[in-house]
Amino acid sequence: MAEATGYNPEFSPTGIEGGIDTNELPWIPVPQAPGMHIKPLRASTETSMFSVVIKLDGGTELSGLVYLGAMDMIILSGVMSYPDGPMSGKLEPGTWGYVPANARIERLVADEDVEFLANFYGPIAFLGDDGKAVISVLTSLDVITAARDRGITLVPNTLAECMQDRPRAYQGPAEPLAIAGGDSRSLVVAAEGVAADVGRAVHPHFIDTRAVPWSVNPDTPDLGLKILRVSEESGISSMIVRHNGVAGPHYHLGAADFMVLSGHIGYRAGPPEGYGPGVWFYEPAGARHEATQRIGEDVDLIYTANVYGPLQFDEGRDTPIAAVLSWMQYKEMADAAGIELVRNTFEGDASLLAWAPIGSEATAL
Repeated sequence: MAEATGYNPEFSPTGIEGGIDTNELPWIPVPQAPGMHIKPLRASTETSMFSVVIKLDGGTELSGLVYLGAMDMIILSGVMSYPDGPMSGKLEPGTWGYVPANARIERLVADEDVEFLANFYGPIAFLGDDGKAVISVLTSLDVITAARDRGITLVPNTLAECMQDRPRAYQGPAEPLAIAGGDSRSLVVAAEGVAADVGRAVHPHFIDTRAVPWSVNPDTPDLGLKILRVSEESGISSMIVRHNGVAGPHYHLGAADFMVLSGHIGYRAGPPEGYGPGVWFYEPAGARHEATQRIGEDVDLIYTANVYGPLQFDEGRDTPIAAVLSWMQYKEMADAAGIELVRNTFEGDASLLAWAPIGSEATAL
């Protein structure tokens, strides 16, 4: 590599190129699923991935869902249950989960108004009452269209898009998240004095993030990670981050997304007060940070994170590589902390997800 700047040409950042404040967005009803609403954040026509915040009205039932791509999610507020099968249970705030591609969910019920952040790795199909015929599909193009029709600017997918003038942000009425204005540390951190085994009894596709211990490197005591999932196939790692120090210069060799749950993050050339709970960011592959840090000293900076490729650290532009963080290091951290990661596949599982092809009677739920 002749020049480190080849990753990310100079441009004048505003601090929010790849970010969006979800509290400023409206809820958009999803015709395919009455009672379901979304706040669109990002959608790709190249990969079919899309990220949204979802709200289910209390009493809403979703049935016959087939995931043509995987999905990961974290419950932000409210309670959702899966009432059928031998491991029926509830998904409460702070629960994180991964639904693998080709999975089928027979039935989910919103016990009350529930909001959750969801990253879809592909479309989701809605089955008819017979459980066989596909009656509609929600795709990234649907998300793009819904956002455009309502004047919502989605975050850019690439560095090239980040360096272009961004259209004006959404100007309509805001509908804040239920967690807006509060301290959401309790979503992912057990109360003081509560043992680490606070985990609620949930399905193995999900994990109570409060029960996951922080992995802390003695050399970087201000940074803690709760590793949730690591894919050795794709290199994607999902985690909760506690970031109370300063992260030095680094490149995102792969993309990353994250939502602030607690505290404020000082980000690029953003405002002095930083960005707080409910702000969601997408870092495209090749993005560079000279430094990111917590703003203020009273509240932990905590955020969700999906890391889609390695992070490369240095001491400044045109300096040698100092360290690289990839799925291999995250896996080592999880193993050292004794963390049981959420699995990537669930062969033979018939309690919540059915692996039978659409229309097959091989697996009954």
